[in-house]
Amino acid sequence: MTQFQNSRKGKFLSTIPTTDLEGDSSDLVIRSKFNFSYFCHQDAGQRFSEWTPLQQCKLFDKLVNFSQQPLAHWQAQRVGGAGGTVLAIYKKFPVNSDFSAPPSVPHDVEWGRFRLGGSERLIGFIVPHTLSDREHNKHKRRFDCNTFYVVFLDRDHRFYKSEQK
Repeated sequence: MTQFQNSRKGKFLSTIPTTDLEGDSSDLVIRSKFNFSYFCHQDAGQRFSEWTPLQQCKLFDKLVNFSQQPLAHWQAQRVGGAGGTVLAIYKKFPVNSDFSAPPSVPHDVEWGRFRLGGSERLIGFIVPHTLSDREHNKHKRRFDCNTFYVVFLDRDHRFYKSEQK
């Protein structure tokens, strides 16, 4: 039978996706998402161009990794010796910070940070879980509580200063 097999056909068929969005093997709906539409570089924050190419590459590698799990996973994932987590949600903007909350960010978000390594942090916010799957009054779209809205790059750990050692 092998004399009738077409290797090019087999190779082509192996490239066709075998899963769909609603299939049991799809985990797209639980993967975290990152949104940069609120990104700014005021105060102690940096532009991407101020990070070295190596820092930028490490950041994007981390984003790829973080995107594979829900945000709740990273809130539970322990890191460091002090019992911290990869993602910490602070609820409110910290009082002891070298940063200021941009006026474009809604006042009722929950602020947090991703620990990238060393003193580097990714600062942003999430939509509170009280709005989970609720429809926005005007836009008629549902809120997504599994999206991290990136606001600042914090290379020197200056967002939540009480964490510093």
